[in-house]
Amino acid sequence: MTAFIDLGKEGRTRLTNQLANLKDEDLSKKLGASPNSAGFLIRHMAEVELLFAKNVFGNTDVRVDAQTLKAGKDTGEWTDLESLKSIVEKAGVQLEKAINSQEDWDSIIETKEFGKKTKAEGLGRITTHTAYHAGQLARVLKYGK
Repeated sequence: MTAFIDLGKEGRTRLTNQLANLKDEDLSKKLGASPNSAGFLIRHMAEVELLFAKNVFGNTDVRVDAQTLKAGKDTGEWTDLESLKSIVEKAGVQLEKAINSQEDWDSIIETKEFGKKTKAEGLGRITTHTAYHAGQLARVLKYGK
């Protein structure tokens, strides 16, 4: 179990290590004609982690309002740095709790988004999802305006 928690935590560092140096003015940055701002990407990663904790790993204590998914696009509203840091922290806690509660990593889960996967594959999916968008975030922060 510890290995899965360590894997999840290490995968999240691609996101969390970027948060320490963020400034409010960074949140509205976009890269070229990209539709997504830094703030949107941060909020989206946290929301999807919360959804995985709840829907994939069965952490029924999770409450998530997936605003970025409902909006379907960046509406420009994700500009409160403390709020974004808070939801990222909440997502990390809830995802770790969910990972820690698993007993059978080979059991199959099914979602409309990615079909049938083992829970271990689901962990790989959320870890790479966060890392993928964290890479986008890094480029937006470095080169965006």
